[in-house]
Amino acid sequence: MANPRAADWRPRAVQYVWVSAGAAKGSSERLAMLDGWRAVSIVAVLAGHLVPLNIFIAGANETAGLFGMAVFFTLSGFLITRFLVERPDPQAFIIRRAFRILPLAWVGVMAAFAIDGGDASLAKLVANLLFYANLPPIQLFDAGAHLWSLNVEVQFYGAVALAVALFGRRALYALPVASLAVTAVRIASGTHFSIVTWFRIDEILAGALIALIWSGWFGARTKALLGTTNTWLAALFAVAACYYADTPLAYFRPYAVALMVASTLAGAPVLLEKLLTSRTATYVAATSYALYVFHALLAATWLGSGDDVEKYLKRPLLFGATFLLAHLSTYYFEKRFIDWGKRLTQR
Repeated sequence: MANPRAADWRPRAVQYVWVSAGAAKGSSERLAMLDGWRAVSIVAVLAGHLVPLNIFIAGANETAGLFGMAVFFTLSGFLITRFLVERPDPQAFIIRRAFRILPLAWVGVMAAFAIDGGDASLAKLVANLLFYANLPPIQLFDAGAHLWSLNVEVQFYGAVALAVALFGRRALYALPVASLAVTAVRIASGTHFSIVTWFRIDEILAGALIALIWSGWFGARTKALLGTTNTWLAALFAVAACYYADTPLAYFRPYAVALMVASTLAGAPVLLEKLLTSRTATYVAATSYALYVFHALLAATWLGSGDDVEKYLKRPLLFGATFLLAHLSTYYFEKRFIDWGKRLTQR
């Protein structure tokens, strides 16, 4: 949820863009920090993709990318599950998610199609537009390879909405079980990380588990345990699980990152709380979806071309263009669809 203390400086129409409707008012201060984590996730992804971190620490770029995506998926699983806990209405859920995700996602797909030369087969274009291009055989565009994560997201939306439609809110109890099952499949197959849904979705499902615990579905005592977790130790564990991505420690990545985020909901260190609820973090969080879509698309153009020297000399231009497009998209394009989705699902 957007930081209430910063609510006076952002256009009202795009406040709370990333948070499930109906979040409990009493927990708004804690949930406000989720915006901060969203900012952390996109900054980590941008750094991993666009900044030469490996010259300082070997493997730092890969670590930043994995960490950023794991945080992003954790937040998604948490917020989506929380929405369905409080409003188990699959139709409203799907409408809101569609109006939130699809317009910009399809712009990104068509831009990637154009950047790649527009010579892809119809089947490949359809796979990207319908969000199954990350499944074997992989059919992602080169310029839009980063959109694999949206494929995982949309597939999760469809599956969880169908489950709730068929079995009601109690179907959400299956999400933690599904998370452990996916992790077991990863262990059995030796898959440390992947873009294929059934090898990666445990990061979203771990966030769903935290949402159920936070909502009291496993009892007050279990929820209280979140408050006993040392955030800095949890963060160290999460980073280690991302850094040692080719070791068995990677199997703990979904749960380590989810525990880190959950520990700040229960009570973050003062310095970290100030950072996560700052105006800068709130703004970056609000534009994070567009930042994610545009950064790699622009990197596939002239802005990201050339040898290492030329490429990194252009980085300020690339970052500037990315943030400009993200701002315009968030406040003048995406919010129109978000508002329509909300109006269509008013009680």
